[in-house]
Amino acid sequence: MKTIDMHCDTLMCELIENGKAGSVTRCPKLSVDVERLVKAGAWAQFFAIFMLREQDYKEAHVPAKDYEDYIDGCVQIFERTLRENPDTLARARNAGEIEQNYKNGRVSAVLTMEDGAAVYGKMENLKRYYDLGVRALSLTWNYENCFGYPNSKDRQIMEQGLKPFGKEAVSYMQELGMLVDVSHLSDGGFWDVIKIVKKPVVATHSNARSVCDHPRNMTDEMIRALGENGGVMGINFCPAFLEEKEDPVSSVERMVAMARHESNAGGMDVVALGTDFDGIEGTLEIRNPLEMELLADGLKKAGFTSSQIDGIFWKNALRVCHESM
Repeated sequence: MKTIDMHCDTLMCELIENGKAGSVTRCPKLSVDVERLVKAGAWAQFFAIFMLREQDYKEAHVPAKDYEDYIDGCVQIFERTLRENPDTLARARNAGEIEQNYKNGRVSAVLTMEDGAAVYGKMENLKRYYDLGVRALSLTWNYENCFGYPNSKDRQIMEQGLKPFGKEAVSYMQELGMLVDVSHLSDGGFWDVIKIVKKPVVATHSNARSVCDHPRNMTDEMIRALGENGGVMGINFCPAFLEEKEDPVSSVERMVAMARHESNAGGMDVVALGTDFDGIEGTLEIRNPLEMELLADGLKKAGFTSSQIDGIFWKNALRVCHESM
């Protein structure tokens, strides 16, 4: 069915597994690949370049790369995948291209970046990544960088906001047409973003803290502000962001609860999809794009209308792409 998923980490997984020569045309070991996106009838998949840390390389038992080599590797996989699937997959740099690709029978592939560390505090790097095709940037991951401070259980860190460069960069990103992504950002950083922006922003893969008390999730006040901004937040399928327990489960029931709470807090137009496929593990009731019908059925049984489900699955995200990308 029609979906716009604003976040997956598939490029990272493929690069670790097969290097720059890889592609995500058919990857049965992963959650996302072109074959399943096409079969599922997806509208668009956002493919993140997640910036690995030295510890990540050690855990994966592969040689570490510098940021530039790593980004180049992810881009090569992205572009190779496009070349291998000219009839079913096409790059999208804006909402108009997403719509045109769909009319042409192609799934849209949108390149994004998770963690602005590789920007190194230089506007010319932001422009370079934009020219490379990056159309959304998560300002931080779980560590401080040139933009500002991350989500944290440490209250002092959580209260800190954007750095001077981060404030200038957010405005510049909106001028370029690069989506400002507040997922992983500190609470203080979120409020700084809201004060600065003139267009809708996104939390590509974040849930509600009132439903699951995790610092990666957003407070009701933040969700309300995001809705007033015209932005969206993608429901994250990570078990730990859906359920507070020792062995959390990523269930349709919990996703529906998230959608209900988020829509109550920020309005129906604030809810979207940001699965975090290939960046999460654990017990997943929905494991890949072919199983998204399970969420649609769950939402319908919970009383969501067909129009509201379409909003969550693709319309809300597409609207923000029109307004900000």
